[in-house]
Amino acid sequence: MPVPVKVPLINPNEPEALLAELHVAAGQQIAVDDFICTLETTKSTAEVYAEEAGYVIGLQVEVGDTVTAGQVLCYLAESVDSEIPVDESEQSGPNIDAALSQVPENLRISKPALALAQEKNLDLSRFPIDTFITVEYVQSLLGNAIEPAEKQIRSDFDPTAIIIYGGGGHGKAVLDVLRALGTYQVVGFVDDGLSPDQEIMGVPVIGGSAILPDLFAKGIRLAVNAVGGIGNIHIRIKVFEQLAAVGFGCPPIVHPSAIVEPSATLSSGVQVFPLAYVGSDAQAGLGVIVNTSAVVSHDCVLENFVNISPGAILAGEVQVGTATLVGMGATINLQVKLGAGARVGNGATVKADVPPKGIVGAGKIWPLS
Repeated sequence: MPVPVKVPLINPNEPEALLAELHVAAGQQIAVDDFICTLETTKSTAEVYAEEAGYVIGLQVEVGDTVTAGQVLCYLAESVDSEIPVDESEQSGPNIDAALSQVPENLRISKPALALAQEKNLDLSRFPIDTFITVEYVQSLLGNAIEPAEKQIRSDFDPTAIIIYGGGGHGKAVLDVLRALGTYQVVGFVDDGLSPDQEIMGVPVIGGSAILPDLFAKGIRLAVNAVGGIGNIHIRIKVFEQLAAVGFGCPPIVHPSAIVEPSATLSSGVQVFPLAYVGSDAQAGLGVIVNTSAVVSHDCVLENFVNISPGAILAGEVQVGTATLVGMGATINLQVKLGAGARVGNGATVKADVPPKGIVGAGKIWPLS
């Protein structure tokens, strides 16, 4: 039987990764330990090698794709004409097929979650379409998780009350920034993928996205978007849209150890982490992240949703397009322009402009020689 080549879990907090380099093609014959691809997350890079010899079949990914841990990249077979295996876990039975035909348009729900919702006769039309519905989310509805959370929330208006949307590693870092500031009262975490009966660093998880209108009605007006969106920036953008639709504002937050020059401009939702520097006349658009020890020099322009990873250095007058990622320890030279949606890998050096959606591999020098 053909042997699957699967995406490894590089970082437990980031199940998704970017396929930065691909070194095989469909039908290619490879040997044991041949280089297959390079995967990148915000914090690490991993190279995937062949554990078996054979012909590459069933290849359905390309450079720039976002892949998930456990996903099959391709198969290695004895012959290029071998039949591609069918993953039984992806096959639908009659009941699931019938249920899928009743799923509202644009609703994203896992098959186990759909089966549970169908079993409990839940109305699928009332599920949010801007988040992926998991079994945990359905269980939280069945457990009436919102009601206990409401008991934890003050009913009086408090202009310093704030929620954190997203309880992963980035959410923990955001919580520490808020605690260091001492300006806000953190009400709790909102996360569709976490159980409302748990705590994160002493702060309760108070429910999923469905609780947002209730929180707003109780006088909470501020939120921090702690969904990093490294594998898929559109998830982070949708969270901002969802918060805005309810009425939440997202203030910029700056760790006390960071330096932001008085002439710099920070838009809503900007996050500047410990020991980072934002220079004179620099501009950071909506939802920009300047992570730990990153340097954004004078006159840089970071458009909306840009993510500058820890230790990255931007020289003066660098322009970074919307939703672009600059990896850890990367160096961007003076006056360089990074196009919208570009990705610069960890430790890369960029000496010339990068086109929109361009990819500079980890440790590479751009332009490539």
